[in-house]
Amino acid sequence: MDAKKATRAELGLLLVSAELDEITSLSDRIAVMYHGQIVAILEAEKATRAELGLLMAGSSLPAQP
Repeated sequence: MDAKKATRAELGLLLVSAELDEITSLSDRIAVMYHGQIVAILEAEKATRAELGLLMAGSSLPAQP
């Protein structure tokens, strides 16, 4: 079963990739890891490439008001 079929069937799927376009197009939520630790879980539709890049590089996101 491919990733899109699994998503339509409402199955859980763990996708590991550095391809941000692929991740954001196939995901509802994105867990970002840095040095083997999950540093953030973001909603895919709201996550920006800049935010994901910062988190992947070990930076934190600015505080939201």
